[in-house]
Amino acid sequence: MKITKIEKKKQHYLLEIDGKDQLYITQDTIVRFLLSKGMQLNQQLLTEIKEFAQFSFGKNSALHYLSFKQRSETEVNNYLKKHDFQDQIIGRIIADLKDNRWIDDQKYAETLIQQNLTAGDKGPYLLKQKLRQKGVAEAVADQELAKTDFSPVADRVSQKLFKKYQNKLPETGLRNKIIQSLTVKGFSYEEAKKTFAALSIETSDEIQEQLLDKELEKAYRRYSKKYEGYALKQRLIQYLARKGFSFDAIDRALRNYQ
Repeated sequence: MKITKIEKKKQHYLLEIDGKDQLYITQDTIVRFLLSKGMQLNQQLLTEIKEFAQFSFGKNSALHYLSFKQRSETEVNNYLKKHDFQDQIIGRIIADLKDNRWIDDQKYAETLIQQNLTAGDKGPYLLKQKLRQKGVAEAVADQELAKTDFSPVADRVSQKLFKKYQNKLPETGLRNKIIQSLTVKGFSYEEAKKTFAALSIETSDEIQEQLLDKELEKAYRRYSKKYEGYALKQRLIQYLARKGFSFDAIDRALRNYQ
């Protein structure tokens, strides 16, 4: 067998053998086997060229995928499978990329956690879930999470929630809202309580009464269209209790309202 043509085709090369058989290869393949027009090939060498060409295609594809952002090993593996590369080739590609530190799940976890510390809003439990979804080993995720102090993230989230709801909810309702939001975002209940306790909350009975009167007026407009008498009163009490107002405060407000 003899190479009768090597022709550049966009990002790849067309290799022609004996004027009829054709296959696409990469520049790395040409360099590795020192391929040139007129070169004689045997079957074993041709098989090696084909295998390396597939490996090179796959590696280049993976590097392109990695050029946009850091990826986990599982993400790269799934990407290559999606593009129909054989498992054996994928294994070689993954091993090569790991050897050259293009793939590093520990570094991936560290970067994700640091990005969250800088501008994110997730706690350790939610981040661990995200890392596991990306295929990062639980031991690796736990190791990186254990190194991290998440209190700055919790403080940032609680401050944002406080500014949003301080004039909309009573203190109890505000406490419940912030603690619940923090736990949903992946912080432990104890961490959420500690974070709320560190907030500087200044309020007054007058402000609390104004909030209650405002919510009572809103609830009355809503429920008086459907209910009256005892049923209306119960709806109002339930609504205001869900907002975090005490039953004593609700009772006083209802007496004054009526």
